[in-house]
Amino acid sequence: MPDIESLLKETRVFKPAPEFARSAYWNRKRVEEMRRLGERNPERFWARMAKEHVSWFTPWHTILKWKPPFAKWFVGGKTNVSYNCLDRHLTGEHAWRRNKAAIVWEGEPGDSRVLTYADLHREVSKFANVLKKLGIRKGDRVAIYMPMVPELAIAMLACTRIGAPHSIVFAGFSAESLRDRINDAGARAVITADGGFRRGGVIKLKQAVDEAVENAPSVEHVVVVRRTENPVDMRPGRDHWWHTLMAEASSQCPPARLDAEHPLFILYTSGTTGKPKGILHTTGGYLTHVTATAKAIFDLREDDTYWCTADIGWVTGHSYIVYGILANGVTTLMYEGAPNHPGLDRFWEIIEKYRVTVFYTAPTAIRTFIRWGEEHPKKHDLSSLRLLGTVGEPINPEAWMWYHRVIGGKRCPIVDTWWQTETGGILITPLPGGVPTKPGSATKAFPGIDAEVYDEDGKPVKPPNGGFLVLRKPWPGMLRGIWGDPKRFREQYWSKYKNTYFTGDGAHRDRDGYFWVMGRVDDVMNVSGHRIGTMEVESALVSHAQVAEAAVVGRPDEITGTAIVAFVTPKGDAEVDDSLRDALRKHVTREIGAIARPAEIRFTDALPKTRSGKIMRRLLRDIASGKESVGDTTTLEDYSVIARLRESEES
Repeated sequence: MPDIESLLKETRVFKPAPEFARSAYWNRKRVEEMRRLGERNPERFWARMAKEHVSWFTPWHTILKWKPPFAKWFVGGKTNVSYNCLDRHLTGEHAWRRNKAAIVWEGEPGDSRVLTYADLHREVSKFANVLKKLGIRKGDRVAIYMPMVPELAIAMLACTRIGAPHSIVFAGFSAESLRDRINDAGARAVITADGGFRRGGVIKLKQAVDEAVENAPSVEHVVVVRRTENPVDMRPGRDHWWHTLMAEASSQCPPARLDAEHPLFILYTSGTTGKPKGILHTTGGYLTHVTATAKAIFDLREDDTYWCTADIGWVTGHSYIVYGILANGVTTLMYEGAPNHPGLDRFWEIIEKYRVTVFYTAPTAIRTFIRWGEEHPKKHDLSSLRLLGTVGEPINPEAWMWYHRVIGGKRCPIVDTWWQTETGGILITPLPGGVPTKPGSATKAFPGIDAEVYDEDGKPVKPPNGGFLVLRKPWPGMLRGIWGDPKRFREQYWSKYKNTYFTGDGAHRDRDGYFWVMGRVDDVMNVSGHRIGTMEVESALVSHAQVAEAAVVGRPDEITGTAIVAFVTPKGDAEVDDSLRDALRKHVTREIGAIARPAEIRFTDALPKTRSGKIMRRLLRDIASGKESVGDTTTLEDYSVIARLRESEES
């Protein structure tokens, strides 16, 4: 099988601004020092990170036990995530953080709250005692199905305080999806709310929980936060109001001294079979990974107000809204609602209101902002921003440039980060004080991470050709397995290459050693013997002045093997007709070559996306091939998009 061909050509380079580099936590000198240590001895590098960033009750005696594919990090060490996120900021040299904002929260209707580190510590301790009173013990699983309110973070941290692994289910999932995840984890309790606000409406969460637990025999208790005041059924003995339990709870709850490998959380991610995979993360290694990467990559400072726009129901929210940020003693901002309610400028209004300094969002969101128009961010003062980030999928160069110009005012470095639910934390990323960036590239692996691009035979691919992105050595934040299914864990991630983690993504490295992630290998198209990644064709389309967003898939073709089908969302002022189709085909040919010229272009006002903003290309492949969609569609945000796309066939 030939390598994945790299067609995208990007030559722009942005060096760190001298004034940013001078004050960066990791300047160029430190980046080089950490890279040398990480390459020479990755175990020692991570041990140094663990000592610098994590407080331990008992030191470890062994850095790593590696019996492929199973790893144990910081063996013998004891710590607690809640202690690291809260208690250590209240005494000693950081005692002044007691009165510092830990969580700044904005509700969709415009209400707001601020919890200091002392406030958050008190609330977490009380809810930890609530869980204990309900009979939840160390090792018991707790499901959390909540809107983006502070009680979500409180519930997480309370679980970690007593050693009860949590399983957060995104509040947009159906009752059926929730039930499947509760049953797989064997959760004894569910934490939820009466509802949550979304685009002015109310999502009835308690109602979904009631449906889910009807067939979830492990659930003994349901705790309900009062948020939207919509009527709910409360079953005596099983259901409890959060505020009633909290009123009776003590604010004293010492953190449990947990083994470094004690299970921290299970997070379910969709599988190709339709059966979700319960990704298991543990305590010491995960905390080391997310705390060290958050500090270095986002260049976190004491006076930062940091905002990641993800939902905590996804791993980005676990790692870089709650754990990695609070462990660094930084103020994290949570927003409950949609980016376009009540207006298309809601995000920029929030940045201006709270003087946000670090902003971390998804490329899909950025492309949506482009479609809405520059006038919305330009209405607001974004001068507080000093660093921007992207997460969730590769960012196309033109979206990167818009982000740099319009949101960052050409002064903010951009950290384009690559990682997965399975990896726990960021693995490939710029370090803003010491690494030049290129639009569309996640640059290089974080120190201590051994990433490579392999061909089909497991040999490194010579730049600039593409292949399979792999990780050759264990890392602290790595998943410890699929909950209850070690066989699937081996087959899914470790069977393609011996003792090597297969990410499922295609990538290539340029002659500077920079990684360019090309999307899921499942999305690679074989056109006349050429293996082409969808991301590069999409980038070419989006670089056209009249295109806001594009998704590309392949469908079977008798002549070429695969024909390229492009689903294109034009900008609002675009004239949608055959002349635009011809212009886009010529544009792709000019940008990356005739081999990538779409055989078919369908215009659409929206693309099928998950609730986290990722395009569901599997559904687009079915539509392009004229098939009925099958498999897991529980993460799809708007089902009506599918019907409209089926009607969009190019005339």
